[in-house]
Amino acid sequence: MITTLAVENYRSLRDLCLPIGPLTVVTGANGSGKSSLYRAVRLLADVSRNGAVAALAREGGLRSTLWAGPERGTKPGQRAQGTVRSVPVGLRLGFGGDEFGYAIDLGLPVPSGDPEAAKFNLDPAIKTEAVWNGPVLRSATSLIERHNDSIRVRGADGKWAAKPYPIQQFDSMLSEFADPEAAPELFRIRERIRSWRFYDHFRTDADAPARAPQIGTRTPVLAHDGADLAAALQTIIATGRGPALDEAVDAAFPGSRLHIQVGDDGRFTLQLRQPGLLRPLGAPELSDGTLRYLLLAAALLSPRPADLLVFNEPETSLHPELLPPLGALIAAVSERSQIIVVSHAGGLIEAIGRAAAKLHRDVGMIGLEKVNGETVLPGQGLLDSPLWFWPKR
Repeated sequence: MITTLAVENYRSLRDLCLPIGPLTVVTGANGSGKSSLYRAVRLLADVSRNGAVAALAREGGLRSTLWAGPERGTKPGQRAQGTVRSVPVGLRLGFGGDEFGYAIDLGLPVPSGDPEAAKFNLDPAIKTEAVWNGPVLRSATSLIERHNDSIRVRGADGKWAAKPYPIQQFDSMLSEFADPEAAPELFRIRERIRSWRFYDHFRTDADAPARAPQIGTRTPVLAHDGADLAAALQTIIATGRGPALDEAVDAAFPGSRLHIQVGDDGRFTLQLRQPGLLRPLGAPELSDGTLRYLLLAAALLSPRPADLLVFNEPETSLHPELLPPLGALIAAVSERSQIIVVSHAGGLIEAIGRAAAKLHRDVGMIGLEKVNGETVLPGQGLLDSPLWFWPKR
């Protein structure tokens, strides 16, 4: 389980280190940096698939995503000033956990003398990466270190291997060096990060993929766009989690039941039977809020639990009456998957808190604010922040 999440120099997140629990709710006003935090965690997951460079390119490149203010921030009442940096430019992402921790430092590339290679000079270069035992990086807990184009590994005897391993500056060691024999800890971390799931703004418009019949195959994990919703729901039913799904549907739509119709061509069609109606409603007939709730239920009740589930504003287009059953479902599922919910809906936040209290579970509430362009956790001083050290370049 992740216990600490650290981000430095990503958009408004100049220097943020947050405690993370089994169930964490991140809230704050519009523009406070909630979405930036969500995207930072997603970018960290992209690293495990060597997709960080492409993800940053979609955001305009490294220079466009770096913190745009003074290196050390601006104190209240002061004007932003200072352009001379005392440390190299870097976008840093990392987490510490019960077993392992990981961090990466992405910086500006060294200009290449090769005119063909120079065409990629906007791509960030990976300056450092590190994997360590436990939540905090120390020299004694470090297991694998990467500096620019070389990797060194600590052996079972506690000594560093004499010969470093080469790596390209644009490749992450998570994707290129995660060998179960040569680097078992790195392999385990990579597979755990790859199990993280992110759900953000499901499409529920008239042409949404979730409304159309789809060829059905066993689907233990709902796709990020929800296109395979009917197959995912049928998989939940077929793997013995049907009662939990029925309970979630009945809590939101009393007396209603889900049914998955299978056509002769193998296409699955979602149907919702509601009391008082002579026929079930098909997916094209469902309201945006109803369809979104079913998408969220399918994501949460997956028969293949994720190490980490991250939801960004799941309350979008939901009727206020659907927030309590959604909050109860999130609290219940946090027993088997660590969950982070990014939301500014007071109704959902309260519902999660009430449901978690009934289950005797703690909820970590993180309220972000933006001060002088910088996202901060109000009241967090040096002694309140989780202990954290970045790997040195």
